[in-house]
Amino acid sequence: MKNLVKILTKKKFKIAFAESCTGGMLASETTSISGASKVFSLGLVTYSNQAKISVLRVNKSIIQKYGAVSPQCCEAMVKNLAKISKAQINVSITGIAGPNGGTKSKPVGLVYIGVKKNNKILITKNLFKQKSRKAIQKATVKRTIRIIKSLI
Repeated sequence: MKNLVKILTKKKFKIAFAESCTGGMLASETTSISGASKVFSLGLVTYSNQAKISVLRVNKSIIQKYGAVSPQCCEAMVKNLAKISKAQINVSITGIAGPNGGTKSKPVGLVYIGVKKNNKILITKNLFKQKSRKAIQKATVKRTIRIIKSLI
Protein backbone atom coordinates (compact mmCIF):
# COMPACT_ATOMS: atom_id res chain seq x y z
CA MET A 1 0.00 0.00 0.00
CA LYS A 2 2.86 2.37 0.81
CA ASN A 3 4.12 1.97 -2.75
CA LEU A 4 0.67 2.70 -4.19
CA VAL A 5 0.35 5.91 -2.16
CA LYS A 6 3.82 6.92 -3.37
CA ILE A 7 2.88 6.31 -7.03
CA LEU A 8 -0.43 8.17 -6.70
CA THR A 9 1.36 11.10 -5.04
CA LYS A 10 3.98 11.24 -7.79
CA LYS A 11 1.29 11.24 -10.49
CA LYS A 12 -0.86 13.72 -8.51
CA PHE A 13 -3.81 11.30 -8.66
CA LYS A 14 -6.67 11.26 -6.19
CA ILE A 15 -8.35 7.94 -5.32
CA ALA A 16 -11.79 7.07 -3.99
CA PHE A 17 -13.39 3.83 -2.81
CA ALA A 18 -16.90 2.40 -2.60
CA GLU A 19 -16.61 -0.78 -0.57
CA SER A 20 -19.18 -3.37 0.33
CA CYS A 21 -17.85 -6.74 1.53
CA THR A 22 -14.51 -5.27 2.66
CA GLY A 23 -16.31 -2.87 4.99
CA GLY A 24 -13.83 -0.01 4.64
CA MET A 25 -10.70 -2.14 4.94
CA LEU A 26 -9.23 -0.68 1.73
CA ALA A 27 -9.81 2.89 2.92
CA SER A 28 -8.35 1.99 6.31
CA GLU A 29 -5.23 0.48 4.72
CA THR A 30 -4.80 3.59 2.60
CA THR A 31 -5.23 6.12 5.39
CA SER A 32 -2.83 4.21 7.64
CA ILE A 33 -0.01 5.39 5.35
CA SER A 34 1.64 8.71 6.12
CA GLY A 35 0.98 11.12 3.25
CA ALA A 36 -2.32 9.49 2.26
CA SER A 37 -4.08 12.84 2.65
CA LYS A 38 -2.42 13.91 -0.62
CA VAL A 39 -4.16 11.14 -2.57
CA PHE A 40 -7.18 9.91 -0.62
CA SER A 41 -10.37 11.63 -1.73
CA LEU A 42 -13.31 9.62 -0.43
CA GLY A 43 -14.20 6.29 1.14
CA LEU A 44 -17.74 4.96 1.26
CA VAL A 45 -18.96 1.73 2.80
CA THR A 46 -22.13 0.92 0.89
CA TYR A 47 -22.75 -2.39 2.54
CA SER A 48 -26.52 -2.68 2.16
CA ASN A 49 -28.46 -2.67 -1.08
CA GLN A 50 -30.25 0.44 0.18
CA ALA A 51 -26.92 2.26 0.59
CA LYS A 52 -25.90 1.29 -2.93
CA ILE A 53 -29.21 2.68 -4.20
CA SER A 54 -29.47 5.83 -2.08
CA VAL A 55 -25.83 6.87 -1.70
CA LEU A 56 -24.24 5.60 -4.92
CA ARG A 57 -27.41 5.92 -7.00
CA VAL A 58 -27.17 2.37 -8.31
CA ASN A 59 -30.39 1.79 -10.19
CA LYS A 60 -32.67 -0.46 -8.14
CA SER A 61 -33.46 -2.49 -11.29
CA ILE A 62 -29.77 -3.51 -11.59
CA ILE A 63 -29.82 -4.99 -8.10
CA GLN A 64 -33.21 -6.63 -8.68
CA LYS A 65 -32.17 -8.16 -12.03
CA TYR A 66 -28.52 -9.10 -11.38
CA GLY A 67 -28.03 -8.83 -7.62
CA ALA A 68 -25.68 -6.65 -5.60
CA VAL A 69 -22.86 -9.12 -6.23
CA SER A 70 -22.63 -8.79 -9.99
CA PRO A 71 -20.42 -7.11 -12.57
CA GLN A 72 -23.35 -4.84 -13.46
CA CYS A 73 -23.69 -3.57 -9.89
CA CYS A 74 -19.92 -3.20 -9.52
CA GLU A 75 -19.77 -1.12 -12.69
CA ALA A 76 -22.66 1.11 -11.62
CA MET A 77 -20.97 1.59 -8.23
CA VAL A 78 -17.65 2.69 -9.74
CA LYS A 79 -19.25 4.94 -12.39
CA ASN A 80 -21.41 6.72 -9.86
CA LEU A 81 -18.58 6.98 -7.33
CA ALA A 82 -16.54 8.79 -9.98
CA LYS A 83 -19.34 11.36 -10.37
CA ILE A 84 -19.32 11.99 -6.61
CA SER A 85 -15.57 11.93 -5.94
CA LYS A 86 -14.10 13.62 -9.03
CA ALA A 87 -10.98 11.50 -8.35
CA GLN A 88 -8.85 10.17 -11.21
CA ILE A 89 -8.94 6.64 -9.77
CA ASN A 90 -12.21 5.18 -8.45
CA VAL A 91 -12.62 1.70 -7.02
CA SER A 92 -15.69 -0.37 -6.20
CA ILE A 93 -15.85 -3.70 -4.40
CA THR A 94 -18.87 -5.94 -3.99
CA GLY A 95 -18.86 -9.58 -2.99
CA ILE A 96 -19.61 -12.35 -0.52
CA ALA A 97 -17.08 -12.56 2.30
CA GLY A 98 -18.92 -15.37 4.09
CA PRO A 99 -18.95 -17.60 5.91
CA ASN A 100 -22.66 -17.56 5.00
CA GLY A 101 -24.62 -16.03 2.14
CA GLY A 102 -23.14 -17.96 -0.74
CA THR A 103 -25.06 -19.95 -3.34
CA LYS A 104 -24.01 -22.37 -6.07
CA SER A 105 -23.96 -19.58 -8.66
CA LYS A 106 -22.54 -16.96 -6.25
CA PRO A 107 -20.34 -18.77 -3.74
CA VAL A 108 -18.62 -17.37 -0.68
CA GLY A 109 -15.42 -15.72 -1.88
CA LEU A 110 -16.93 -14.29 -5.08
CA VAL A 111 -15.86 -10.65 -5.31
CA TYR A 112 -16.14 -8.13 -8.14
CA ILE A 113 -13.58 -5.34 -8.18
CA GLY A 114 -14.15 -2.31 -10.37
CA VAL A 115 -11.51 0.27 -11.18
CA LYS A 116 -12.20 3.40 -13.18
CA LYS A 117 -9.20 5.42 -14.31
CA ASN A 118 -10.37 8.55 -16.05
CA ASN A 119 -12.69 7.12 -18.74
CA LYS A 120 -11.48 3.49 -18.68
CA ILE A 121 -13.29 0.91 -16.56
CA LEU A 122 -12.06 -2.55 -15.63
CA ILE A 123 -14.35 -4.97 -13.78
CA THR A 124 -12.73 -8.19 -12.56
CA LYS A 125 -14.40 -11.31 -11.23
CA ASN A 126 -12.44 -12.92 -8.40
CA LEU A 127 -13.07 -16.14 -6.54
CA PHE A 128 -11.10 -16.31 -3.31
CA LYS A 129 -10.70 -19.73 -1.73
CA GLN A 130 -9.79 -18.52 1.77
CA LYS A 131 -12.02 -19.93 4.48
CA SER A 132 -12.54 -17.04 6.87
CA ARG A 133 -14.35 -13.77 6.30
CA LYS A 134 -11.32 -11.73 7.38
CA ALA A 135 -9.02 -13.70 5.06
CA ILE A 136 -11.33 -13.10 2.08
CA GLN A 137 -11.46 -9.38 2.92
CA LYS A 138 -7.66 -9.18 3.21
CA ALA A 139 -7.16 -11.09 -0.05
CA THR A 140 -9.62 -8.74 -1.76
CA VAL A 141 -7.72 -5.66 -0.58
CA LYS A 142 -4.41 -7.17 -1.69
CA ARG A 143 -5.80 -8.05 -5.15
CA THR A 144 -7.40 -4.61 -5.49
CA ILE A 145 -4.09 -2.88 -4.78
CA ARG A 146 -2.40 -5.06 -7.42
CA ILE A 147 -5.10 -4.20 -9.99
CA ILE A 148 -4.85 -0.46 -9.29
CA LYS A 149 -1.05 -0.55 -9.63
CA SER A 150 -1.31 -2.39 -12.94
CA LEU A 151 -3.56 0.35 -14.33
CA ILE A 152 -1.53 3.37 -13.26
